[in-house]
Amino acid sequence: MPAPLLEIETHSEVPAHADCVVIGGGIVGVCTAYWLARAGQDVVLLEKGRIGAEQSSRNWGWCRQQNRDARELPLSTQSLSLWEDMGADIGADLGFRRCGLLYLSNDPAEIEGWAEWGRFARGEGVDTRMLDTREATARGAATGQNWQGGVWSPSDGIADPSRAAPLIATGIMAHGGRVIQGCAARGLETEGGAVSGVITERGTIRTPVAVMAGGAWAGSFLHRHGIGFAQAAVRSTILSLAPGAEDLPAALHTGPVSVTRRGDGGHTLAVSGLANLDITPGAIAGARHFLPMFASRWRALRPGGLQAWRAGFETRSHWAFDRETPMERCRILDPRPSKRLIHLTLERARALLPALRDLPVQGQWAGYIDSTPDGVPVIDADIGTPGLVMAAGLSGHGFGIGPGVGHLVADMVLGRTPITETRQYRLGRFGRGQWGKVADF
Repeated sequence: MPAPLLEIETHSEVPAHADCVVIGGGIVGVCTAYWLARAGQDVVLLEKGRIGAEQSSRNWGWCRQQNRDARELPLSTQSLSLWEDMGADIGADLGFRRCGLLYLSNDPAEIEGWAEWGRFARGEGVDTRMLDTREATARGAATGQNWQGGVWSPSDGIADPSRAAPLIATGIMAHGGRVIQGCAARGLETEGGAVSGVITERGTIRTPVAVMAGGAWAGSFLHRHGIGFAQAAVRSTILSLAPGAEDLPAALHTGPVSVTRRGDGGHTLAVSGLANLDITPGAIAGARHFLPMFASRWRALRPGGLQAWRAGFETRSHWAFDRETPMERCRILDPRPSKRLIHLTLERARALLPALRDLPVQGQWAGYIDSTPDGVPVIDADIGTPGLVMAAGLSGHGFGIGPGVGHLVADMVLGRTPITETRQYRLGRFGRGQWGKVADF
């Protein structure tokens, strides 16, 4: 079943011209278009299905600095402030609040890993606090058990995946931008090798700038235009319980299960890192690029099936621009959750938190989390085609850092001083085969 999602009304007419066209209405796409519209750009956001209907509404909702890769930490810190800024400007509740994130563990090695990260992060100005046995057990009182240690990150928080992307899209329109749902971008037009237009199923929009923010679809779209991008996706399974549990931490992570309070008072349950690996043409072609990642995660990955192959989001076909494309055949990625993981997650959550034991399941869903080989996104305006900018491979972190990624892309498009260093996000860091021609993945 699909995850809960706010429905909004948007434009239907495709304009003839725009300053910039953003492809993809997930959190990164809406934030990019929002910051561009707020800067006065004539921007069009295209979404083949519904705004936020794929992974942007299927995640935990965490907005964190804690345990971030050092390359991503500045963007994470910026994003927390930008969540607040956007909510105030739009005048709507995005569900964002700095409720703090609580990590608990009985594994000395895991605790020491958190402590090592904390020593680095505090030097970067992050408020992250190690908890000793007494403190961890007190903060984790809802579990009814003792804990050897933990982490409390009070300035981190959560936002509402069911509302955030659609409400930010209303902010785009309030600032004069255009948002179009149910309209797929089929491809790009170029003149002299540079972007000159975006071909949609309803006609072509003349524009000098296009932003690819298509999430799990980005790799196949770029491949169709001769740009190699190693991307792989796993199928994550999540469920939610009905409201009724009081006095639980707003956001709690443990090795067995993680629990997050939802906007309706219920709770989202998931097992961190545990996912199914569905076979796709893209995964086969790019397997060697992901071997180190898969080798480190093999205990957490379960064999999948052919759902992703049939969905077509990692196709390596060269579709025609004047007929139906894979994006139109699958408007919204809505894979089946793993029954085995649903059962395991529910069992672990009810064992961890007695307050959840009698609450019914109110929803269960799955989503595809796309990743790069190093788990850090690509945010780059120099990928071989002038006028084409990409922001993809968010590696399961896209919801929390979406406001910062969108701002950074807008900085690139507008030629402004970027809010963070950009070098670590370049496509070229993956080496040979990434520039100007199709690589063999």
